[in-house]
Amino acid sequence: MSYEWFVAKRYLTARRKQAFISVITSISILGITIGVMALIIAIALITGFQNDVQDKILGSTSHIMISDMSGEGISDFSELISSIKNVEGVIGATPVVYDTVLLQGPYKSAGGILRGVDFELERETSPWLQDLEFGRIPEPEAKRGEILLGKDMAFNIGASVGDVITVLSLSSRLTPLGISPKIKRLKVSGIFTTGLYEFDYSTAMIPLKKAQEIFNLGENVNLVQVRIEDIFLASELKEKIKEVLPAETYATTWMEMNKPLFSALKLEKKLMFLTITLIVLVAALNIIATLILMVMEKTRDIGILKAMGATSRGIRKIFFFQGAMIGIFGTGIGTGLGLTWCWLANTFELIKVPADIYQIAFVPFRIGILDLFIIITVTLLISFLSTLFPAHRASRIDPVKALKYE
Repeated sequence: MSYEWFVAKRYLTARRKQAFISVITSISILGITIGVMALIIAIALITGFQNDVQDKILGSTSHIMISDMSGEGISDFSELISSIKNVEGVIGATPVVYDTVLLQGPYKSAGGILRGVDFELERETSPWLQDLEFGRIPEPEAKRGEILLGKDMAFNIGASVGDVITVLSLSSRLTPLGISPKIKRLKVSGIFTTGLYEFDYSTAMIPLKKAQEIFNLGENVNLVQVRIEDIFLASELKEKIKEVLPAETYATTWMEMNKPLFSALKLEKKLMFLTITLIVLVAALNIIATLILMVMEKTRDIGILKAMGATSRGIRKIFFFQGAMIGIFGTGIGTGLGLTWCWLANTFELIKVPADIYQIAFVPFRIGILDLFIIITVTLLISFLSTLFPAHRASRIDPVKALKYE
């Protein structure tokens, strides 16, 4: 053990004549602890919220959507899907038919989006279809048409598994009495939940063929949903997919559709980090004050050390080690408390929020390894930098003046 480290540890742990300095040291450690804890909790909250919303959005939609510009639907979609699947990085593609409808249930009526999908293909990429809330997936060949309702949609119209509901489509048909909407009576075969309130509240699903019939699309579909291996490569894969698309279609990524939401969350995360870092800076000022007072108290000791041959560099190291220990203790305790709070909040779902507003039932706390590393690094860097001025001041003490009246 070097003498600098030994002396620094003695100065920090031994009882002093001036208890006031010990109080400031404790406050410095407490300030860094609170700052680090607050940073971890805040960043974990925003990251958890962002990841949870992102997972729910991508669980109910797709990573890239191929849409038709003509309004007549995409023809020969089977060949298009085969071409898209050949693009490296694509793990699946499914056809979708959708339109706005009115659903009349046992309790009341509500508007929503009726989606026609190939359930066999859709189940491969949608985990929530593999574990329905109630019932089962509609059978394409069922004698009476069947429909799958979102949990909140079913609750809103008062429908449950086995009930028959009426679907009124805006795709009108010509009758002897004039133009009238298409009306279909469908049996509820199951109820699903994705966790995304907006989707569960407004969506109903039926087999693809049935939807094509209701919406007068023939063999066409409205869009093709594409899922990829790395969701953050959506923009690059979009350009590759565009090479095999017909001229009348266009592609949109999940990032483009939800850009305002995720941009706002990223900005909020940066502002939160900068704001709470001010707490650490205040604690760093306490470190400076502690070390300056300690230099004043230990002037005689510094003079003796220099008279015995200690160098200015050695004196600087003593006070640097003191400040560094304060920073390390505060950062370590704050990190432990912050991670403990995140674990408790996730385990016991401590912070509940309205699902219809925030799309989630409780606030999840998730801290990434990179975020944790940045928080610890920035805190320690601030702590270490705060020792430079007091350590430099201590190293410039003249031993002759320090021991003049001894």
